[in-house]
Amino acid sequence: MPALCRDCLTTFDDAQRCPSCGSPRVLRHPELFDLTIAHMDCDAFYASVEKRDNPELADKPVIIGGGKRGVVSTACYVARIRGVRSAMPMFQALKLCPDAVVIRPRMSVYAEVSKQIRAMMDALTPVVEPLSLDEAFMDLTGTEKLHGAPPAVMLARLVKRMKDELGVTGSVGLSHNKFLAKVASDLDKPRGFSVIGKAETEAFLHDQPVRLIWGVGAAAQASLDKAGIRTFADLKRWDRRDLEARFGTFGYRLWHLARGQDRRRVSPNAPVKSISKETTFFEDTASTELLDGHIWRLSEQVADRAKAKGKAGRVVVLKLKRADHSLISRRVSLSDPTQIADRIYRTARGLYDQVAGQGPFRLIGVGLSEVVPDEAADITGDLLDPGAGQRAKAERATDAIRKKFGSDAILKGRSLR
Repeated sequence: MPALCRDCLTTFDDAQRCPSCGSPRVLRHPELFDLTIAHMDCDAFYASVEKRDNPELADKPVIIGGGKRGVVSTACYVARIRGVRSAMPMFQALKLCPDAVVIRPRMSVYAEVSKQIRAMMDALTPVVEPLSLDEAFMDLTGTEKLHGAPPAVMLARLVKRMKDELGVTGSVGLSHNKFLAKVASDLDKPRGFSVIGKAETEAFLHDQPVRLIWGVGAAAQASLDKAGIRTFADLKRWDRRDLEARFGTFGYRLWHLARGQDRRRVSPNAPVKSISKETTFFEDTASTELLDGHIWRLSEQVADRAKAKGKAGRVVVLKLKRADHSLISRRVSLSDPTQIADRIYRTARGLYDQVAGQGPFRLIGVGLSEVVPDEAADITGDLLDPGAGQRAKAERATDAIRKKFGSDAILKGRSLR
């Protein structure tokens, strides 16, 4: 059986340890050197960068996120062992892990590390489809002649370079389509490398829960539960027409995924359609002062992400959820695209003023849609707000200071509310 040492990258026939360096980190699979579709996901990316930059945090539980009324962006694996999860309310995370070190996100730093990882991926293949700052699909079909080694070896070399040169780790899934590559990358985190071959696909999926399907959230899971579909075996028993009748186009996709079929191609440079950030409150609130502070912080985070991606949005979106889970969504088109936090905030705050009396609210979100490259961002200014241009210049200067001295070097008063 083909085998690969993940430490020294030696290839050999089946063995429990590497014959060259003696490492037990050996990857074995009958189709190891034949598969070409991969998914790489960094391990607790934001927390890993923080631990890299501050070695004193190495063995401590680290949570990246907002204040006590915010939510967890990500958590290191020490905190995850205690039960902390992404999107968990901060009060709950701190109850599970009271000794955690909580750090505000430094999006510009994470974006820079992401660019370095992307450059490493681009060196392997031109067919890279980023999903976020810390994960991407890769199609390495035809690259063996270029690199003189099969895709599995080059992927092992990629994560080794990430660790050695950037101080962050990643987990790899290798398979014959995107769906299974994504599933495989989650099987053995952190620092995992898992393979799902063609011959084993249906047997592997048979007893797996359908929540493995990317995009199946709580609502979709509830609908599937009502239909008696909890595993892939349950799903496979359904006729395709019945699935389509019950779930529409999603049913068509479910039928194919039940058999491990996914014809989607890895699409490089897939367009970013929107950039958004939201937070859920511990207690429902109608406090304008409190909500104003959240609108500012969310606007800052959306702006940071837009700047990191080199993007801007033509439309500002405000999202509010009430106690009964009913949603209020408002949006407004701008005269030109923006990535400036001040402009996003002032627009979102105006949208909030339209619906302020409909609270209390349990969730608030701010976003940009109709996203475009930032070359044309914030050019014309606002004729009704002569001070907008000056505030934009001040924000750019603030960005430069934060990049040099840290995200807390300059804070606006409203962000402390």
